[in-house]
Amino acid sequence: MENYIIISETDFQKARNRIKEAHKEGKTVAFTGSDEMNRKILEKEKIDVLLIKLGKRKDRIKQRDSGFNHVLAKLAQKKGVALGINLDEIIGSDKKEKTKIIARLKQNIEICKKNKLKMTFLRALGLVLGMPTSMTKEL
Repeated sequence: MENYIIISETDFQKARNRIKEAHKEGKTVAFTGSDEMNRKILEKEKIDVLLIKLGKRKDRIKQRDSGFNHVLAKLAQKKGVALGINLDEIIGSDKKEKTKIIARLKQNIEICKKNKLKMTFLRALGLVLGMPTSMTKEL
């Protein structure tokens, strides 16, 4: 994990500087932030993994708010960015929130499947949640 850095910033310029520093050091960059910041970073910066926060979100009546959509998926595919899943979010939440997080995760897996995006997290969990084996080979 030494060659891996997770950046979480609310200021775009600070995030941009930290990403550039990490690349100079030869580290793999994962970014996590608000939905707006995730999109801005995905559009304008070179990152390797986009971590989406799935906990403590407000779902709509007929749609889950998973923090990821087809627009972000197309951007990620174009730039070769993998979608990262923070398993600590699932482990550290209560039963009700865990259920919501897993449902949002399944939604993101479907979006990644349609757009042929890579995901990075535990292989066994991916298979249980419905990832095809072709997607889990690289985990």
